[in-house]
Amino acid sequence: MGIDKESEVAANLQIGPTSMGMVRIYVEAEGGIELPLDFDPEEAEEIAEEIRAAAEMARSMGKKRR
Repeated sequence: MGIDKESEVAANLQIGPTSMGMVRIYVEAEGGIELPLDFDPEEAEEIAEEIRAAAEMARSMGKKRR
């Protein structure tokens, strides 16, 4: 499955710090799938920057369609 392909899979997402000083992105999907992803704070900041950049790109793409 590619990044630009729509999916019918529903999932819950939680993000928060762990007691070990990591940042956890926890994904819980249909079918009992649980995926804890731990990142050090610097990696988490890089991910946040990538999400912000993707949001800006998506926002500009949405404006072009109007």
